[in-house]
Amino acid sequence: MAHMNMVQALNSAMDIMMERDPRVVVLGEDVGYFGGVFRCTDGLQRKYGEQRVLDTPIAEGGIVAAAIGMGVNGLKPVAEIQFADYIYPAFDQIVSELARLRYRTAGEFSAPVTIRTPCGGGIRGGQTHSQSPEGVFTHVCGIKVVMPSNPYDAKGLLISSIEDEDPVVFFEPKRLYNGPFDGDPHKPAVPWSTHPKGAVPEGYYKVSLSKAEVVRPGKDVTILAYGTMVHVAEAAVRLAKVDAEIVDVRALAPLDTDTLCSSVCKTGRCVIVHEATRYSGFGAELAATVQEECFWHLEAPIARVTGWDTPYPHAFEWEYFPGPARIAAALTRVMEEK
Repeated sequence: MAHMNMVQALNSAMDIMMERDPRVVVLGEDVGYFGGVFRCTDGLQRKYGEQRVLDTPIAEGGIVAAAIGMGVNGLKPVAEIQFADYIYPAFDQIVSELARLRYRTAGEFSAPVTIRTPCGGGIRGGQTHSQSPEGVFTHVCGIKVVMPSNPYDAKGLLISSIEDEDPVVFFEPKRLYNGPFDGDPHKPAVPWSTHPKGAVPEGYYKVSLSKAEVVRPGKDVTILAYGTMVHVAEAAVRLAKVDAEIVDVRALAPLDTDTLCSSVCKTGRCVIVHEATRYSGFGAELAATVQEECFWHLEAPIARVTGWDTPYPHAFEWEYFPGPARIAAALTRVMEEK
């Protein structure tokens, strides 16, 4: 076992898969010579050459279109979109071509494409480098959507994504790249080596693309979260002084309804947390699922703690970012409901 941050874990996953399978190729803006803007692909071009780690023009639609062509013709492309905010020029390719290919050809063709992209705020990136568009992609039939919260899951989920025969949109919370974050902007990130999930096997392993995980057992209330918000939720639990069960959703589509609902049925209360905007955010789907499956077990209304329904504000980033105080207030409110 080695101690890795998320950047190192993702790099290790791509390295292992490129070594195991000559069909795996990496492409994107600055992924080769520069090693990626966040260094996730550092060293891969030197090791595997320019034919397998390709620097592309600044053209997200072209990156995804090329990856689709590669996948149809037998390769296993891993395409990087430099920031999730820039994925929209490729949206038509993803929705109209990539997600539909297996269905429209009656299974004759598949496009095993993995699209990696950093998402979320917390790095003072402003409105064009801080978005969390994961909910948009969960609405699209034919693609899988995941977002890890720790290095162990990041590596195992990325390996599973690359091996999968269907397309996966792989969101990487950039605030977690170099360590966990409890929501306090004035505190440095805690080194991953002090976190139980910082221990990452150096070799090959997989994490399921369709399973959530209970990361903190509890009996009073269930918190459903993913990505950065898993760690912020842990800080909120300490602040609110409640025995909360935290479920890391991590696999957004397909959704592990069994794990989520088992937890809510046990506790009878549910708080949903995500960084993206509230209106039509993925939390709405989670709330609807919990209401449909757990209604007779609920002791209080489901609460959501999210980003605001505004463009990501540079000057008020920490007011927008769902912090421990906002989540703790929701936990207290839900616990007081009778």
